[in-house]
Amino acid sequence: MAEIQPFHVMEIWNRAKELEAQGRQIVKMHIGEPDFTAPAPVITACIGALQENPIHYTSALGMPLLRQAISRHYRDRYRLDVPASRIAVTSGASGALMIATGVLVNPGDEFLMPDPAYPCNRHFVRFFEGSVKSIPVGAQTQYQLTRELIEANWSEKTRGVLVASPSNPTGTMIAPAEMRAIIDAVHARGGVVVVDEIYQGLTYASEFASALAHSDRIFVVNSFSKYFSMTGWRLGWLVVPEGCMREVETFAQNAFICPSAPAQYAGIAAFSAETTEILEERRAEFRRRRDYLLPELRELGFSIPVTPQGAFYIYAGIEDFSQDSGKFALELLDEAGVAITPGKDFGANQSDRYVRFAYTCSIGDLQEGVRRIRNFLAGR
Repeated sequence: MAEIQPFHVMEIWNRAKELEAQGRQIVKMHIGEPDFTAPAPVITACIGALQENPIHYTSALGMPLLRQAISRHYRDRYRLDVPASRIAVTSGASGALMIATGVLVNPGDEFLMPDPAYPCNRHFVRFFEGSVKSIPVGAQTQYQLTRELIEANWSEKTRGVLVASPSNPTGTMIAPAEMRAIIDAVHARGGVVVVDEIYQGLTYASEFASALAHSDRIFVVNSFSKYFSMTGWRLGWLVVPEGCMREVETFAQNAFICPSAPAQYAGIAAFSAETTEILEERRAEFRRRRDYLLPELRELGFSIPVTPQGAFYIYAGIEDFSQDSGKFALELLDEAGVAITPGKDFGANQSDRYVRFAYTCSIGDLQEGVRRIRNFLAGR
């Protein structure tokens, strides 16, 4: 535990709460949580299940009806044949990542990951006595790993690769041809690929193409938290290669017993046509927010060489303003009442030169935030 750091953004979170308690109004662009709550059909389904069904343990792999609904989702939306027998319902994407790393990582194994990246991914590997080789990435590769980078950094102790598309904190994606090249390169070396797709559905430039289109031998993590606006429900899933489900089930039984039963009933309704219509309206709203905030931040002098293609983040360089992202974020919060995330939460690759903006608040709040940031920068 001494080697695993807490979220640095919690310092921002706690300070924002203190300021709100003093009567300050804070524009919140620091937490990766949609401001939308679960759609009404999802809530209705959960209430109905609580009233009509006994709530007991379910299978460690999840309710068959929910696993089948996820399978149909892949077929209907992405034209992919992902049988329910390869789908494990989990306690959020974090539960899925823990299961995947628990099944795959032996002591001493190394996983390759990009830097910057979501910090918990490397921590999950460490939980099981593995290590992570964080590979610095930049705008030239869309802040993503490539086949060339993987081949150059592969060693005898490398077990596999964990990538995310769309990515937190950058919002960038791995192009389908590159994803196929990465998978082929790893498999050629006898390694495993874990793909984090928890922002699947929240893409703006083009329709999302799952890594499952390229291989049925990879592990894919997904979640109800982001696109489905169900963060607090703690529900996700893991797509598993054939032949690995027994180990996944054993781990899930011992670590979690089962995912939340009420959340699973709600999850079934998340795939209804009525819910999808609501979620697509929200996706369009996230795109409007991105299209507003991105040019405004660039005009203010933030360095953003790559347009984010998905999720709800903008990873912005602050080299013209500061060399300390943590100090910059705290000063912006204290002086202007705008909360953002310092780059040091996401790795060591020039992290003091970057901050992350989350456009998870209304256009009105974003406009107010931009106004405050402009005044803050003018006074420096």
